Amino acid sequence: MIRRSRVCLQGPGSHPLLLDTSAEPSVPLLTLSTHSLLLAARSQGAATASCSLDLGLSTATVGIGPEAWSLGDQSFPYLETCKDRTIYHWDGEGFRPVSRFTNSLIKLVPTEWGAPTFEIDGIKMLPTAKVSPYADAERKVGLVQPRGKVVLDTCGGLGYFAAWCLKGQAQRVLSWEKNPDVIWLRSLNPWSPDIAEAGKADSALTLRHGDISEQILTLPDASVDAALHDPPRFGIAGELYSQAFYHQLARVLRPKGRLFHYTGTPNKLTSGRDVPNEVAKRLQLAGFTTELNGDGVLATRR
Repeated sequence: MIRRSRVCLQGPGSHPLLLDTSAEPSVPLLTLSTHSLLLAARSQGAATASCSLDLGLSTATVGIGPEAWSLGDQSFPYLETCKDRTIYHWDGEGFRPVSRFTNSLIKLVPTEWGAPTFEIDGIKMLPTAKVSPYADAERKVGLVQPRGKVVLDTCGGLGYFAAWCLKGQAQRVLSWEKNPDVIWLRSLNPWSPDIAEAGKADSALTLRHGDISEQILTLPDASVDAALHDPPRFGIAGELYSQAFYHQLARVLRPKGRLFHYTGTPNKLTSGRDVPNEVAKRLQLAGFTTELNGDGVLATRR
């Protein structure tokens, strides 16, 4: 049986964010490819099948029956409809898409790499065309050299930056995520750091629900050694590209502290706008030296 627990994350002001999460959020998750494998095994009369129920992190052996398939002592129905580009989770009664619509449609999306990306109103939030979003995060975290450092993770998303900071032996990771639905996606994504662990007082990762453009004002001067900034596109969160916000990043970073700022190249082909160089110029005005690096800007606090 999948156990469920209630996790409290500190929210803005006095309002905590409560999440219902499972102790084993990765079991089971279904995608079209996994479900097709189960149906193929059933049509062939197989008694068991091997497949991944956690988006490629591991392989499980499941029982195959005519009306249901089983994992351990629990049985699960086959889906009547299983869509591509959708991940389904078991909510105790049936399989539901890992998606929510509050103010925007937030959706966890499978990739060929195993580690999923996510979308907001159909806009992909992590690169997946040429590299796994998880491996992409590893490269970017490596640029700020997290070992032994206090790292600010401004826009937590699925937590891939935080995961690699922890693997890289960061002393502490301070992470904020504005959208509670994204945090919910994260609680169901087995590639993300454990939400319950992030809520513990002794955890190296602190995840808070809040708007970093406001919450950064609460951080002391020179209180972090490095920062990772992966904001939504400018049209969605222009305040996170503002001169005022870059001055705040410079304020909280210690001298020689490194910052990686993801920019991508939005609108370059249609408008000719060069967002990476615009960002670099603003960071320089805020007190950084900068260099373009891949799909972003690597900056060092002067």
